Amino acid sequence: MWIEQTRDWLEEIKHYNSHIMKLRQRKACLLVIDMQNEFLAEDGAVFFHYAEAIVPNIKRLLGAFRAASLPVVFTGHMHEDPAVDGGMTAEWWPDIKQGKSLIKGTKGVEIVRALKPRKTERIIWKHRYSAFYNTDLELILRGMEVTDLVIAGVLTNCCCESTARDGFFRDFRIFFLADATAASEPEFHVASLRNLAYAFAYVTTTEDILGQLS
Repeated sequence: MWIEQTRDWLEEIKHYNSHIMKLRQRKACLLVIDMQNEFLAEDGAVFFHYAEAIVPNIKRLLGAFRAASLPVVFTGHMHEDPAVDGGMTAEWWPDIKQGKSLIKGTKGVEIVRALKPRKTERIIWKHRYSAFYNTDLELILRGMEVTDLVIAGVLTNCCCESTARDGFFRDFRIFFLADATAASEPEFHVASLRNLAYAFAYVTTTEDILGQLS
């Protein structure tokens, strides 16, 4: 039922979602955030079933960006030693602190097979919610002359929202997909959509972006 609620969510935030933008197609990049086994596989330590619902839309977006020869970047959350690189993230999440979740070399950190990155597509491995924090993401995007970031993935209210905010601070134009992001609870999702529409991003849909790429 996740995708079916998109229209209601957009209606709910309509008052704030006034900064409507058109994609600068040749300057756009699809950023797929943390679509990892840990979140999507039923045996994952932090599995939540809403994440599965957005896989088809992300697959469609991947197909369209690849067909248009536009860049795609994936991110993955991973720790080598939570005692060293975990910080407050590990303090907040006991499974990370105890080495049970999102640990380098485990199946859980791998991108799900349905969205497998191509060899030419970069994966940004990060230790914090934001994909910009202590990574090369900004350098890579600047090198590709990207100005428009299309954000999909999980979790809406953690890594996706944090990355969107950090991207906005760096003057990227943020397109945040209401039907290609997911949170553990609908209430978290809608709250983030409202916050982002108010001050950081144009909240839109998969169909809107696909239509601009066709």
